[in-house]
Amino acid sequence: MAPDQDLEDMSADALRVEVRRLRAAIREHRDATGHALCWHHPRMWALLPEGVDPEIEVPEWPRFLRGCVAYRESLDRQAPGAPRTDAEFER
Repeated sequence: MAPDQDLEDMSADALRVEVRRLRAAIREHRDATGHALCWHHPRMWALLPEGVDPEIEVPEWPRFLRGCVAYRESLDRQAPGAPRTDAEFER
């Protein structure tokens, strides 16, 4: 089946339900803060009807940490007025 072909067979009511479900997930992701900004998000991907398990590549530690630092630096540029926290990550 072609991606999004399932939408063709949905009623208007079913499409509205789907849009609300996707918007809720997007808002949850958008509203993530603190340490949650850095996480792998398979729940978001699971919203797609394809149901594939993405094969991820994980960078070696030094490269991974450089990426984390670059991401955190981008937050300074994109949200310079965001409050800062000193909360530790908890598993």
